Amino acid sequence: MIRIDKYAAIDIGSNAIRLLISTVTTPENKPTLFKKTSLIRIPIRLGSDVFVEKRISEINYQRMLKAMESYKLLMELHQITKFRACATSAMRDAENGGELAEEIYKNTGINIEIINGDDEAAMIAATDLHDLINTDSTYLYVDVGGGSTELTIYSKGKVVESKSFQIGTVRLLNNLVPEEAWRNFENWIKTHTKDFSKIELIGSGGNINNIFKNSGKKLGKPLSFFYMSSYYQLLNSLTYEERIVQLGLNQDRADVIIPATKIYLTAMKFGKAKNVYVPKIGLVDGIIKSLYQEDVN
Repeated sequence: MIRIDKYAAIDIGSNAIRLLISTVTTPENKPTLFKKTSLIRIPIRLGSDVFVEKRISEINYQRMLKAMESYKLLMELHQITKFRACATSAMRDAENGGELAEEIYKNTGINIEIINGDDEAAMIAATDLHDLINTDSTYLYVDVGGGSTELTIYSKGKVVESKSFQIGTVRLLNNLVPEEAWRNFENWIKTHTKDFSKIELIGSGGNINNIFKNSGKKLGKPLSFFYMSSYYQLLNSLTYEERIVQLGLNQDRADVIIPATKIYLTAMKFGKAKNVYVPKIGLVDGIIKSLYQEDVN
């Protein structure tokens, strides 16, 4: 007997809104298979409103509403079993975040959960990393978003600690990350990695995925600290337009990729990690896993 379900996850982030539709196949007496059927990303930079003006603008609300209406139709066409929509840093910091979530529910029937940083870190930590993680090793998992960065430490295949920091690409672009935040970031990494002799980094997020794609590395192979440093220097040497033309970056990626790379390099430095692995997973994958766990438990 085989069971096939289709789940959908919506991640309303500070830089973009994503929809992941995943087909989950559960064969009898065999491991469950998670296959990404469709992934759509719409670059609505909510963080640019919220981190400066404390509110989501009417223009971006209307764009977000249209995105949700589109996602609802796509989920209906894919005949999904269950879905979950989660909003992160931008909507939880917005004075009108809860109000707009209610309006979207009235108009679309999509209930948006505004999750806190710790819940976000825990959900990301729940993603399936078994194919990547060596149970004898220790890893610092770094998920970089527009409004926050989630850190998780894995050792011997288990989660040791996780923490969310208000250090994100859109915040950095707007000079809204104080030195104290960086000090807390540094102290947390150093404190929780000091008892381990060797740390490897795992990076997730659209920017590190893009860097990995441009590296030409085979899936499963890491990017070195030297490569990341060199790429960071290259990015800074090019203008915004040159990054689009020469590196083939999208408009909404060509600016945030620089602060994102800085965050990964900083985490590697504080954790004394020589390599970063890029498994191409993130919050939407964690949401899919949570939906599946709800059904099987």
